[in-house]
Amino acid sequence: MKEQWLTTEHPAIVFENNAVGRLKKELWDATEEEIDAILKEYEIPSPSELGKPGTYIQNTPRSKVIEKRKKNDIVLVPVGCTENHGLHANSGLDTFMVTQIVEGVRRYTAKQGREVSLAFPPLNYGGHPYHHLGMPGTIVMPKEVVEETLIYTMLGLWNDGFRKIIVVNNHGQLWMLESAIHEFMKRFQLPGIFMVIDWHRAVREFFYPVGKPDSMETHFVHADEAETSVALLLFPEMVDMSVVQDAEGESFLPDGHFDKAVDPLRRPLCWSQGEGHMAIERAATPIGVVGKPSLGDPKKAKRPVAAILRYLTLLIDQILEAFPPGTVPPVEKVTLRTKEEMEPFLKEPLSPGWKSVYELPAIGVFHKL
Repeated sequence: MKEQWLTTEHPAIVFENNAVGRLKKELWDATEEEIDAILKEYEIPSPSELGKPGTYIQNTPRSKVIEKRKKNDIVLVPVGCTENHGLHANSGLDTFMVTQIVEGVRRYTAKQGREVSLAFPPLNYGGHPYHHLGMPGTIVMPKEVVEETLIYTMLGLWNDGFRKIIVVNNHGQLWMLESAIHEFMKRFQLPGIFMVIDWHRAVREFFYPVGKPDSMETHFVHADEAETSVALLLFPEMVDMSVVQDAEGESFLPDGHFDKAVDPLRRPLCWSQGEGHMAIERAATPIGVVGKPSLGDPKKAKRPVAAILRYLTLLIDQILEAFPPGTVPPVEKVTLRTKEEMEPFLKEPLSPGWKSVYELPAIGVFHKL
């Protein structure tokens, strides 16, 4: 009988015996030299590619965008925010962190001849939990703005032939992005693959403080050791450790109820499932830090970054294996529409007989009037 679990030397860290779990176990057991070799494959670290021609849909000639899509019609949509991350870090930390990760995946898949497409971040400001209100440097968008922006970004990408959309999130707004994906489907009922990945949670095991020379020493919270370490690996020129300060939040309840940022402790509640049980950020940690960024070290970020790069690559591979470029899940199994109704909308954009999604007949009770 095949073992269901792959165990490690740490009792809290186990992996499922499937493709994802085996991938993580391989990364867990890898030597530091092997981790460095993986990062080199993805050319991590590299300068930001937001302004580099040919890297994102928006900075690439349209002819090449179409050429790439016909080989790989998955698009990664990075999502960050503008948020106070302490005196030592930049307020665009979340955005640069996630864009540089997906840029690594793009470079790697390009070498394999099936380059994944990237879309510019649709949310440079982002939504925020209540306890961030009042913090200078943090810009808070209403949840309706966040949700509607993502919904119509997805609709436009779908209309352009990108019917496999992976939103890669790097900020505490996951519930808004999940809501947007479900509202997108309720409103438009379009076949495709749509998901949002909170990348830190996807590889949460690698942020666990386990006593390895290259592991974190504290649990992931906010603008702390974990985030500072990733920033120091990916964009050290945006970090000034000479002014770093540590700080701890203030809770009014005994520890054990609410989990840390990536839910490593399997506690009853994740951090976003309540308010009022702790002091708001402006009152408890006005410098914008919750944790010990002074412990930040780029070597501590290498394993979690390598893990998310490998995981996103595996996910892309498995999606394309199940649904090669130009194909989507069966219309009548994932929507309430018919195959015949969707046929013109699923054609190559601007090909004979193609119809724009903006001509799509509305159905159901959730469509916008």
